[in-house]
This record gives sequence, C-alpha cells and structure tokens, in this order.
Amino acid sequence: MGSLEDPIALTSSLKHTLLSYHNLKDHEWTITKKSKDVIVWRKPSEEFHGFLYKAQGFVEDNPYRIMDYIRPGPYRLDWDSLMTSMDIVKTIDKGCCVMRYSTAGQLWNIIAPREFIDFSYTTDFQEGLLSCGVSVDHEEKHPSFVRGFNHPCGWFCIPSDEENSPHHSLLTGYIQTDLRGMIPQSAVDTAMASTLVSFYSDLRQALKA
Repeated sequence: MGSLEDPIALTSSLKHTLLSYHNLKDHEWTITKKSKDVIVWRKPSEEFHGFLYKAQGFVEDNPYRIMDYIRPGPYRLDWDSLMTSMDIVKTIDKGCCVMRYSTAGQLWNIIAPREFIDFSYTTDFQEGLLSCGVSVDHEEKHPSFVRGFNHPCGWFCIPSDEENSPHHSLLTGYIQTDLRGMIPQSAVDTAMASTLVSFYSDLRQALKA
C-alpha cells in the first residue's frame, strides 16, 4: 500500500484501491442490512480475514459540505456518535494528514473502545469528492484502548442525478476494519452494519442542524 515516507505513492495506491472497490459489480456483493434510505452490502475482504462493507444512500446537501463533516476536521467529532476523540497528528499536504481517533465501546461493551492511527487523503472525483484512508504504524499507544486497524476505506460523494432527489448527493462508503482483540466475528458483523446505518442518520441530522 505504501508508507508515510512516500505520501505521493501512498495516495496514488489508496485512490486506485478505492476505485477498484467502487467498480465492483453488483453480483459480487451480498446485502447485509437495509433501512428506509440506506443499504449495506458486504463481501469477503482481500486484505484480512473479515469483510469489506459497502454502504450507500442519498444525503441532502452538496458533496463539499457533506465531506467537510466526514473527513478529519472540526465537525466530525461533534456529530459522530461512535467517535470519542480525534486529533490531527501530522499535516502532510493539502488534503493529506495523519489522525488519531478513538471509538466508544459497542454492544454493551462486548467490543471495547478502540484507537486508530490513520492516513487520510481527500481528492476530487466526478464533480464531487473522494475521502479515503488507511491505518499506519505509530509507536505511541494508549493502554486504555485496543489498537484497531483500518484497511483501505473511503467515501465517494457525488451530486445526485436522480430526478426525485434534487439538491441531494449520493454518498457511498467502503469500510474494512480489523477491530483486533478477542471478539466473536458475529458481534463484529452486527456492529459494523448497524454502525453504518447510524452513520447516515447522524450525518443527516448534523447537516440539517
């Protein structure tokens, strides 16, 4: 995938990987959760023993404002109910940074709080934006957290071309997180699908507020 020593190669590799996920055919996915306005699919990940998840739904606003609420910055911590802390560890270039963030316990704390150190990259994509990331090595660890690992993941946000969805954007996410630790895979699958549906609900409320 590349390393922080060569951020140009890392951004190129990361974008290429996310585009390959975005170009997968419908039959390669299995629906795992469906709500009124969000669908979550999954397929076996090629990066680790778990699943690659795909989530998709329309969000009312333009891609640039929506992505300001998703990528590292001042808004994310205010609305994302799963995230408990977020710090920019290093700013590399415009649209590129390394961030540390922590997540709350889930499923009655069967899944304990996690900490992640991710490289984040945001770039233009089809009149909208792609914000993607991957976990990187970082020596400093907090003993109160299990260090999780995000394999290549990201969000595509483009203006809607649906006649019945004016002033909306289509938001598509790809997530493959290795939570690590001793967790039943069934618990991970349940938490991941539900968390992605809640992500859209929380984001929509934040944008309206």
